[in-house]
Amino acid sequence: MSATAAPAPANAAIEGLTEAAECEAQDSAARAQLQRLFSPRHIAVFGGNAAAEAIRQCRKLGFAGDLWPVHPTRATVEGIACYPDVAALPQAPDASFVAVPREATVAIVGQLAARGAGGVICYASGFAEVGGEGLALQHQLVHNAGDMALLGPNCYGMLNYLDGVALWPDQHGGQRVGCGVALITQSGNIGLNLTMQRRALPLAYLITVGNKAGNRMESLVDALLADPRVSVIGMHIEGLDDVAAFSRVALKALRQGVPLVALKAGSSALGAQTAMSHTSSLAGPDALYDALFARCGVARVRDPAGLIETCKFLHVHGPLGGKRIISASCSGGEASLVADLAQPRGLDMPAIPSAAQARLHAVLGDKVTVANPLDYHTYIWGDLGAQTECFSGLMDCNFDAHLLVLDYPRLDRCSAESWGTTVDAFVAAAHAGEALVQSTGKKAATVVASLPEDLPEDYAQSLMARGIAPMHGLPDCLDAIAHAAQVGAAVRAQAVLKPLSPVQALQAGSPRTLDEATAKRALAAFGLPVPKGRVVPAAQVAEAADALGYPVVLKAVSAQLAHKTEAGAVHLNLANAEQLQAALNKMAHLSDQFLVEQMAANVVAEVIVGVQRDAQFGLSLTVGAGGVLVELLQDARTLLLPVQRHEVQAALESLRIWPLLRGFRGKPAGDVPALVDAVMAVADYAQSHAHSLLELDVNPVLLMPDGVLVVDALIRCIEPISEGTSHV
Repeated sequence: MSATAAPAPANAAIEGLTEAAECEAQDSAARAQLQRLFSPRHIAVFGGNAAAEAIRQCRKLGFAGDLWPVHPTRATVEGIACYPDVAALPQAPDASFVAVPREATVAIVGQLAARGAGGVICYASGFAEVGGEGLALQHQLVHNAGDMALLGPNCYGMLNYLDGVALWPDQHGGQRVGCGVALITQSGNIGLNLTMQRRALPLAYLITVGNKAGNRMESLVDALLADPRVSVIGMHIEGLDDVAAFSRVALKALRQGVPLVALKAGSSALGAQTAMSHTSSLAGPDALYDALFARCGVARVRDPAGLIETCKFLHVHGPLGGKRIISASCSGGEASLVADLAQPRGLDMPAIPSAAQARLHAVLGDKVTVANPLDYHTYIWGDLGAQTECFSGLMDCNFDAHLLVLDYPRLDRCSAESWGTTVDAFVAAAHAGEALVQSTGKKAATVVASLPEDLPEDYAQSLMARGIAPMHGLPDCLDAIAHAAQVGAAVRAQAVLKPLSPVQALQAGSPRTLDEATAKRALAAFGLPVPKGRVVPAAQVAEAADALGYPVVLKAVSAQLAHKTEAGAVHLNLANAEQLQAALNKMAHLSDQFLVEQMAANVVAEVIVGVQRDAQFGLSLTVGAGGVLVELLQDARTLLLPVQRHEVQAALESLRIWPLLRGFRGKPAGDVPALVDAVMAVADYAQSHAHSLLELDVNPVLLMPDGVLVVDALIRCIEPISEGTSHV
């Protein structure tokens, strides 16, 4: 694309396109502008000291294009003649770094957009992050930018280590690479810290976004996907602005084979809501992000070290085909530590296959127990041939990842010569048998130091160059392997993964809570099984119980009773008329209407199924351990709507109560297919009422050997205001 090409198609050019085609046309235009910003032919810098530093950093990285300083009073900056303003520039710059006060920033951005510039980074602060006048200035900034790419404001800048571009006002720790990992951060300081890592992570891009007034996370990811030199994209995310758009680009990355890794910071509420249901206490904002990342195959990490290690492992080995690992070390303590740390991460350490076991026994002898994890002792330490044969036996297992635990000695006080022999043997074993590798899949060979500081940067870079993932710290290494297996599972399932739909707006009206009986009738219309029952006044309770047959359940019916157990508004297992009357007397003050239902029997487990609404994520579905202990157990999984049947099944299988659902210690198994049917029916109801539903709670769903029963339900919705309507 030329420097003066139109940044986006005119509205007339996309008129009549389908929604998907229109989105792609807009995305394509945004990509083109961001690519000009990321890989510019010429750079304009505005300002004083910060602009001068950007020039110095570009030179340090070897930027080969034109550098154009712009300053109204200076003759030169860093020895380069200055231009007085945007109009005086030789042509529209592909990239601009604007480091002037906020009011001047707004004006310069407008002038750059008018000239057809590619993109701009706005360094100044004092915009929306301070509120008030700053918010108004940010709106004007975005308006002035038009279709031009915009990073910031309140943004530290961008580093492109592939092409030597440093739109950056400070020193940094990276260096030129031919390919590598792109990192996007919302924090400039976190971005700066990440460039200083000494863990051999090859950084291709470091992009900070500040206030995200212009291009947001999803558009940056989309633009990076167009660069074949980017192997992995890591993100530090404080919040997403368009969840549906992010889901689309995340699935695009999955299809393209570029793993995404997310460090999500913060867990504050995304929007104010009045929550009455148990479900809302289980599915907070953080659970929604977990659901989003799981749905789209994004690996979620919890800290910067995890971000680096997971990105590094995926850069070297890519997604894994499974979770089977084997480790070798010359210490039983290290071996047991690997086993202890692997188990809670869901990693499998299978028995060594017989052929590999025989090969290992032949080289290690009778004094070594051949098992996974493998303690190969020190009998062969320093023997290149024997160690190569040992590690070749390790590779013969053909598991998903093969680990060598190896902590280097302090190089300022000790010698590491024999450690080099061990590494040479491991590398030789990993590289042996290329024909076998092609037929059985890539062998993910990894050297991991139990302590991060015990793998020096020079040695880690040497391992990286030889195709071995150098991993710093056992916990982060095993996390990275688990993440790579998760991404691999998503890659295999990509054909059935679907992006989210844009959030449907609520209709105008007032909130209303349905009473239990009304809520159950609404859900029964969508196929949810409910107990036989009747809503009657107090005088007819005994007659209703006789007609249904004892034992029965008696409940007070009122939209005011969201949590009946706590209010004493429900009595279970009433076996006769006397017990029924006693229960009725206790509840007489709560309502003048009562629900009499048959008592369920042969219950295997109690499950909660709920739907909640979020301003950004829309409707989500939660399944978990139900009943009165739901908040205490906190055993739940959240899925974003629309949801598919296989996702519901997987969510149920991930619960701690799953063994109970499928039959535990001789007790009968529950009718899990019927439970999945019920969850899907709840999802169908929610999507059919997406314009009005606020929250829904079905708790508990009783799981039995031959079906399910919904014995309590709460629905809050928006009801259109009309004359004569009563709202609770």
